[in-house]
Amino acid sequence: MAKDSKKISSSSTIALNKKAGHDYFIEQRMEAGLVLEGWEVKSLRAGRVQLKESYVKILHAEAFLIGAHISPLPTASTHIQPDPTRTRKLLLKRHELNRLIGLTERAGYTLVPTAMYWKRGRAKLEIGLAKGKKQHDKRAAARDRDWQREKERLLKTG
Repeated sequence: MAKDSKKISSSSTIALNKKAGHDYFIEQRMEAGLVLEGWEVKSLRAGRVQLKESYVKILHAEAFLIGAHISPLPTASTHIQPDPTRTRKLLLKRHELNRLIGLTERAGYTLVPTAMYWKRGRAKLEIGLAKGKKQHDKRAAARDRDWQREKERLLKTG
């Protein structure tokens, strides 16, 4: 379901990609399902996932999560060889995929994972439709954050 997601409760959150907000202007967020193996679900429940260096790529009219690191648990089955950074397929509806293909190919957007969370017992990935920030944009954002923090401090004390 590609509705703009609401705030995700902290109890259901598995992992956040804070670096995405720093490196990109995220203009829209979508929700996608994930195709996972059993050992990956167990690792997600233990919170052993990292989205920092990952990205979403559309290949052959299908979306894939590339570079997400899900560490296998030491108690994983002995008859499988877990690959922590394997490419995982994302589950999106056809009209959502067509829209994303158009925006990423023509309009210069990129797709970045912003959060992973549980929803009704299923792992969901929040992907953001984003444009990259330049270095001066990052400095301006940091300056604004510092100023907001300073304003709160001044209002709080006096």
